[in-house]
Amino acid sequence: MEENKKKIQSALKVQEGIEQPSSINPQLINTLKGKHKPVFTVDEYVEGIINGNRTILSKSITLIESSLHEHQQLAQLIIAKCLPYAGQSIRIGITGVPGVGKSTFIEALGKYICNSGHKLAVLAIDPSSERSKGSILGDKTRMEELSVDANAFIRPSPSAGSLGGVARKTRETIILCEAAGFDTIFVETVGVGQSETAVHAMVDFFLLLMLANAGDELQGIKRGIMEMADAIAINKADGENIKMASLAKAQYKNALHLFPPTDSGWIPEVATCSAYTREGIENIWNIINDYKLFTKGNQFFNLKRQIQAKRIMFETVNDSIKDNFYNSNVVAAMIPILQQAVLDDKISSYVAAQQLLDAYFKDKSIL
Repeated sequence: MEENKKKIQSALKVQEGIEQPSSINPQLINTLKGKHKPVFTVDEYVEGIINGNRTILSKSITLIESSLHEHQQLAQLIIAKCLPYAGQSIRIGITGVPGVGKSTFIEALGKYICNSGHKLAVLAIDPSSERSKGSILGDKTRMEELSVDANAFIRPSPSAGSLGGVARKTRETIILCEAAGFDTIFVETVGVGQSETAVHAMVDFFLLLMLANAGDELQGIKRGIMEMADAIAINKADGENIKMASLAKAQYKNALHLFPPTDSGWIPEVATCSAYTREGIENIWNIINDYKLFTKGNQFFNLKRQIQAKRIMFETVNDSIKDNFYNSNVVAAMIPILQQAVLDDKISSYVAAQQLLDAYFKDKSIL
């Protein structure tokens, strides 16, 4: 007993102190307890999109971007029901060399469009890492002013390794945005490369941003992309760059005259602008509207969309066949064996490929 008393009266007794508050809000815990993430029906998704519900629109786009089979099935049902409400927009592809100021330009033009009473959706494609498959998705951070505009919707999407960094599902996302009432769609590419061809095949108007006095290192990429451009905007035409921008404008105009006539009959325009000072931004929007009136007048606007729709159909078939091939159990079992045989120089790559195809079609014919 005396030993226990000594322990109790010891100077080494530890005080309990003040109880520390939880790092998690207890009210939030009670609110979320027992609640699950809401699951909507197809009709609820469609109704939300048509009524301009941004949250449901974002969730629908996430379904489109998902690789899960059940998400893809749900997404296709939503898209099918949104199609009658889509198509009433001007789709604008925007590209340019790294450092040209695409994000600043999109914000400047976007703010002008929104202030004019239009509703704008910006589909900004961010490059995905080949290693981690991750993406920064920083466009909302770069476009601070536009991201809080009530008439604007910015959706950064990872390229997910698809051709040239263009998100594979961008076309389907355009349909949902149009059904949600956005009359102007921007599709921003990750930079100059093969992605331009893919974007050009899904937009009505293709805008190329360039810099004055950019240097000879860009000469190799200019020709192919300039041939696709409906307009060239020389950005950063402010301060000491104004004279150089004017000179570049004259040079590009002369270069465009050497190209063959466009299918639309439209003569590509060249303009200077400054996304920083907003000088010349209104002129760019006027050029886009002039193009829309011109191509709708000669029926090319609708013809181009029909050509794009047909191309999408065949691309979807090709993608589906490819996915079906690699998801085949027979093919999946043979790939490691044939792959090793190719590496050991026992058979050629062509023979291995043919064996895979033969096995795939044989398996399908049995089914």
